[in-house]
Amino acid sequence: MQGKITLNERGGITIPARMREALGLKANDELVIEDTEQGLLIRPAFSVPIELYTEKRIAEFAADEQAIGKLLPQEGNEPG
Repeated sequence: MQGKITLNERGGITIPARMREALGLKANDELVIEDTEQGLLIRPAFSVPIELYTEKRIAEFAADEQAIGKLLPQEGNEPG
């Protein structure tokens, strides 16, 4: 699919509605633009949310791991 876009005085572009709809793009979606050998490439940017762990949350993980460890077969005691 091809379309024509115009660069405005502030550097903004408008992607034609039919292309936005076909690609599932919505207002405020982030895009990445790259300079390639074939020209400019514009593609969706994908973000992955991250969680910053507090000391309390890290302690919860450690406790969970200890509890799970008690349920797992111990080395040398595996059924077989």
